[in-house]
Amino acid sequence: MTDSCACGGDRNRGRRRLLAFLGAAMVGTGQPVHEVEDELREVGRHLGAPDVQVAAGPTGVHVGLASGEPATFESVDGRLRLDQAVDVRLIRHLLVTGRIDVEQGLDRLRGLRGKPLRYSVWLAEGGLVVVAVGICLILQPGLANLGAAAVGGAIVIGLSRTARLHPSLLALLPTVAGFAVSALVFAAAAAGLLDGALRTVLPPLAVLLPGALMVTGLSELAAGAMVAGSSRLMYGTVQLLLFALGVAAAAALLGTPAQLLGNVRVSELGWWAAPLGLVVIGVGITLMEGVPVRLTPWVLGVLVVTFLVQLAGQHVGAPVLGSFLGAAAASIGASTAELVHRRLPRLVVFLPSFWLLGSRQSGVDRGERGRDCARGGVDSGLRRGGRDPGHRHGPAGGFGGVASPACARRPRAARGRMTIEVRRMTAPSDRVTVSPVIGPGAGRVSIMCRWLP
Repeated sequence: MTDSCACGGDRNRGRRRLLAFLGAAMVGTGQPVHEVEDELREVGRHLGAPDVQVAAGPTGVHVGLASGEPATFESVDGRLRLDQAVDVRLIRHLLVTGRIDVEQGLDRLRGLRGKPLRYSVWLAEGGLVVVAVGICLILQPGLANLGAAAVGGAIVIGLSRTARLHPSLLALLPTVAGFAVSALVFAAAAAGLLDGALRTVLPPLAVLLPGALMVTGLSELAAGAMVAGSSRLMYGTVQLLLFALGVAAAAALLGTPAQLLGNVRVSELGWWAAPLGLVVIGVGITLMEGVPVRLTPWVLGVLVVTFLVQLAGQHVGAPVLGSFLGAAAASIGASTAELVHRRLPRLVVFLPSFWLLGSRQSGVDRGERGRDCARGGVDSGLRRGGRDPGHRHGPAGGFGGVASPACARRPRAARGRMTIEVRRMTAPSDRVTVSPVIGPGAGRVSIMCRWLP
C-alpha cells in the first residue's frame, strides 16, 4: 500500500514537472499565455490528468494536476531562439501523440537551453547586421544609409553581448543602443554624408523593438488574460520610451537641428530594393535565430504577404490602416502556415513579420509615398541652410520648422535644379513658394513656413 502510494506520488510529480517545464518553454518562445494554458491542458489529458489546473504568466507557470492537489511553479528563464521554439513544438506534438513518455519529455526539455547554435557564433550574430541591411533596403534604400545601418547593427551586437555578460545592464540596453545608433547616424547626416537620418536609425534597432510583444499583449487582453496582457503592454510601452529617450539624448547632445529629423525617404536603388530587402531579411533571420533551412520559405512567404498587404493598405488609406492590415496578414498567414505544417510553430513566421512591421511604422511611415532627394537638390539646400549653386536663400537660418517637404510630391521622373524664392514673413499665413525648373508640365509646391528673426 505504501509502495503503491509512493509510486503514484512520483508519477504525479513527474507529470507536474513535465507540464511546468513545457509551459515555461512555451512562454519563453513568446506564445500567448491563454494558448499555453489550453495546450497544457490538452497535453495533460493525454498524460492521464484530465483536470489539469494551469496559471501561466509572462514570467512563469503554475501547474497542478487537479483542484486541491499540490502545484508546481516553473519560472521563464529568458527568451528562446526560433530554432528552440521548433523543438518545443515538436516535444509537445510527440507527447500528444504518445511517441515519448514523461521521462523522455523531461530529458528533451532539460537539454533545450543548452542546445548549441545551428550556425557559428559569428554567423548567428552577424545575422543582425544582415537583417538591419534588409530592413534598410525597404525603409531607406540609399548606399550611405545601408552602410550606416550595417555599422549600427554591429554596434547593437556589441552592446547586446556586453549586456549578456553583465545582466544588470540589460535594463539600459534600449536607451544605450538608441543613443549609440542615433549619434552615429545624426553625426553622419550633419556632415552631409547621408539624407533621411530618422529613417536610417530604425533598421539597426528593429530587432530590439517590442512590436510582436505588444501585439501578443493585445491578443491576451482580447482573450481575457488581463494580467499577462496588461503587463506585456506596459513593458513594451516602457521599452519604446527608453528607445525614444536614447534617440532624443543623441539629438540633444549633438545639437541636431529639427530639419535633419524630417521624414525624408531616399530612393537611390530603384524598385528592386524592396524585394531584395525581403530576401535579405529572411536570410538574416535564418542565421540569427537558427531557423532550419527547410522552414525559411515559410518565413519568406509570410514576410512577403505582410509587406504587400501593408503597402496596399497605405496606398488605399493611411499608414495606420496599412499597419493594421499588415499585422492582420502576419497573424493570419502565420496561423495558416501552422495549420498546413503541423510541426511549424506560428511564432517562427510571426515574429520576423513584426520586426518588419515595427520598423516601418515606428513614427516615420507617414510619408511612405516618399521623395527622391538627390544630392544638392532642394531638400539638401533647405535642410542645411546653406547657399547651394542655383538657389537663392534668404538670411542664414531664415526659415525654421521646415522638414524639407518641398519634394514630397515631386514626380519620380522629375530631375533637375530648383529655384527657391524666399520672402520675409510678415504674418503666419505667409508662404514660401518653390518652383521646380524642370521643363514643361512642372508643378508648383507651396510650403508653410515661419520666419525666425
